[in-house]
Amino acid sequence: MVRVRAARADEAEDLTALVMRSKAHWGYDAGFLAACAGELRIRPDEVTARRIVVAEDGRGALLGLASVEGTPPRAALGLLFVEPAVIGQGVGRLLYRDALRRAVELGARELVIDADPHAAGFYRAMGAVGTPDGRDDGSGDGGSGDGGSRPGTERGPGRLARFEVAPAPLAGWARAWTGGGRAVHLGNVAEFNAQFADASLDREQRDAHHYACLAAFYSPDPAALVLPRPVPRGWIELVGRQLGWSEVEVYDGLAEGPCGPGGPGGPGGPGLSDAVRARPALAALLTGAGLPLVPWGLTGPFGRLTGRPWEARELRYESKAAAHGLFGRILAGGGHPGIVLPAQWRADTRRAAIRILSARAAAGESSVLKSEHGVGGSGTTVLTPARVRAAGGARAVVRRLSRGPLLVEEYVSGPGPDGGPRDLTYDGFVDAGGRPHEVGGAVMDVEDGCYAGATVGPGVVPAWAEKPLAAFGAAVGRELAACGYRGWFDVDFVADGAGRLAPTETNLRLTGPSIAFMVAARLDALRGAGHLVRIADRVELGARLPEAQLDELCADLARGCAALGAVFVPAIPTGAFEPAPWLGVLVAARSTEVLDAAEALVRAGALAVGTVFGPAAAMP
Repeated sequence: MVRVRAARADEAEDLTALVMRSKAHWGYDAGFLAACAGELRIRPDEVTARRIVVAEDGRGALLGLASVEGTPPRAALGLLFVEPAVIGQGVGRLLYRDALRRAVELGARELVIDADPHAAGFYRAMGAVGTPDGRDDGSGDGGSGDGGSRPGTERGPGRLARFEVAPAPLAGWARAWTGGGRAVHLGNVAEFNAQFADASLDREQRDAHHYACLAAFYSPDPAALVLPRPVPRGWIELVGRQLGWSEVEVYDGLAEGPCGPGGPGGPGGPGLSDAVRARPALAALLTGAGLPLVPWGLTGPFGRLTGRPWEARELRYESKAAAHGLFGRILAGGGHPGIVLPAQWRADTRRAAIRILSARAAAGESSVLKSEHGVGGSGTTVLTPARVRAAGGARAVVRRLSRGPLLVEEYVSGPGPDGGPRDLTYDGFVDAGGRPHEVGGAVMDVEDGCYAGATVGPGVVPAWAEKPLAAFGAAVGRELAACGYRGWFDVDFVADGAGRLAPTETNLRLTGPSIAFMVAARLDALRGAGHLVRIADRVELGARLPEAQLDELCADLARGCAALGAVFVPAIPTGAFEPAPWLGVLVAARSTEVLDAAEALVRAGALAVGTVFGPAAAMP
């Protein structure tokens, strides 16, 4: 176990020797090292002044050191050296992240790194941004990654590579979400869905069990994951490295079998929460740890597990019809000029749906057919008059849909102004005390009414949409708080060409965009502010992979993205074992160009596995 502590003045000589060994690791000759020795020497009276810390192992052996120097608002990573024997084992990463944390505590808004060229790749991988400004300096102030520091650079001998990073604390909303600490995450996606008995959902809810893997990201720093199906061990290890987690306990395979009526998550069988309650020792461990328990969404069984008073009416605005009514009441109060509410009609019978749809198609109007509680766009169909005619009329269209009530909604034409994004969302939550918190806005990737992913981060939401999106989302949050709801929520919108937003539904649970927000908050705290994060629900794989090959693929994709200055995080690994294999993924970067390049790399690499591992049918 490696820990970081403040260095002591009486260690100055040992620290200097470590620095020189680390510098020599890169092959500099004796003359060069001798020239650097004066600058690299650490004197006893400097240890405290330079804010030097050391990394040590469980036996007290020194493994590395780092310093955060200067005064706010601009600080410098003056030293970062690692003992050569442990270079590449994560010591440099630990010290760097600690330096960013200390820079935040110091009040620095910028951390400057003048690095040895051999360490440049390390700093890029850690999220620091290279600048055009290098310096000629035979031995100047510089940091290093998993090894030496100072002289020499990519642009010639005696020149350093300069990097900058904006240290950032964990976002205020993320601290409020789980009290700023670790949490236990319960992947009860199928259990949540089953309580609505929506006919548009797969009876076995295979996708819900895959999406339960997103439990890894229900808060920025999990202590334990509770999952219905087994997950690859290599997956959580890679995610933990990418996101700087401490050890995470994984309790998986707790709710096998179908998730419809009679199976886990259905009214006739236990869901994940009840599966935990059926294991008293595990239930006591999870509920007695003093950590928040975070579910995908509220359910009766989760309420029984946690002892939280809960009533189904708290989720009434998960209904698309009820949400539409809520939107109308908010707009009736005024104050939201940038918001327009599409008309909606409830069809309790198939005949009523056919009548409404036929009349609208005949009038040249496009419609959206929705089920009452479909998730992720399930049960949602966009119908233009041409589509209705091509299908053989409204009767033929409706016959193909799942049974149960339908909502017919006015279609809002898009895209947004100047060809901007059409589908936007606002995320927030109501804390246990009833206080709403804003998380932010995101742009969603929606294909024919079905959600496929989202992007969050600075500048993602168009400027014209920021204020109306935030104002209306906050108004919904206040209404949810007033009616007793406690937990995460979002409000989905579509944009029209006139620069207005039309709210379409609320989700009273975690969602794909919420996962992206959690990862963005974690990366900003670990790597500096300004991350854009994109979640892609399904990335097609060229082959069905055994677990070892999946681990290899994900490691390759992580390295490829790092070379671009991006971060790759596999979000849903279990889809790789399906007959038609796929992955859910997250990619992060500080610019749209790098984010797009990283996504393209991931998609191409995922498809290419078929040429390496053979056809999908080859896996038993």
